[in-house]
Amino acid sequence: MKKYLFSLLFGTLFSISAFACLNGEKMVLANQEILYVDFDGEVPYGHQIGGKEELEEFLVKLKKGYDKTKDVDYLSDEGYILILLGRYQEAIDLYRRIETLQPGRYSTASNIGTAYELIGNNKEALKWIETAVKIEPHSHLKSEWIHLNILKAKISGKSISSTDLIGKDFGNGKAPKSTLSKDDLQLLKMQIFYQLNERMTFVKPKDPIVAQLLFDLGNIALLMNQKYDAEKSYLQAKKYGLENPVLKERMKLSSQTLVKNKKRIPGNLKAAEEFNWISIMFSVLSLIISGFIIFKFRKKIFSWFE
Repeated sequence: MKKYLFSLLFGTLFSISAFACLNGEKMVLANQEILYVDFDGEVPYGHQIGGKEELEEFLVKLKKGYDKTKDVDYLSDEGYILILLGRYQEAIDLYRRIETLQPGRYSTASNIGTAYELIGNNKEALKWIETAVKIEPHSHLKSEWIHLNILKAKISGKSISSTDLIGKDFGNGKAPKSTLSKDDLQLLKMQIFYQLNERMTFVKPKDPIVAQLLFDLGNIALLMNQKYDAEKSYLQAKKYGLENPVLKERMKLSSQTLVKNKKRIPGNLKAAEEFNWISIMFSVLSLIISGFIIFKFRKKIFSWFE
């Protein structure tokens, strides 16, 4: 009985951990509250941020947290919330204050660079992002070189191309082509995904840079035979304003392959969201069952530890 009970109890508890892993990247604020939890996968939609009212509540809590602890992390998170609210100059002023309090922080350089870019000061943004890369070259899956290329392309004023943004081109044929190895393609895919997931949190359709990067992301997925990711990335590229015959041909190619292979995969973000709600409900149910087991057999359980 003892063996059975422990097996059931720990099996239930471990099931909670397993379902928690279904989520993607998350951001925990200095006050230990969660700002966002992304959906798992390699198709970017931007971070799943709450509404303005919720963000304003975070600001109030972070201000109180800093007043109480004087921990600069609270100020840094406050600046990020200000950027999400579109209050870019306030964020810049706050991060400049943080720089005087605690110079050389990666988050200061990275976030102030983002804020400057969003107000259209790309030269100042480039300076700060370059500083961020020097402070922490391995951050963001070592993908900040793409951010630097984006800023340089903006400053140059030239038309945007794949070569400018990622140093690669996948051709203009019906299907994409590349000499990169599978490992190199996967690394590049994840770096583009990371940059897009950050950028799409702030930049809404239509945007030529986001559109081009989404197209490249779809091309890599198609080269790796990841048809579902390719189709969804191409659809996102179209949403962000990319329209050309090559995109249409490759959308057909990925879509036809999906139908041919009869893949049954959730078709959009709503489906992924519903799946996450199912995992949450399962976790809650698991907790209830665990609590019931402990309560039901509490006398035996406590006697084992005497």
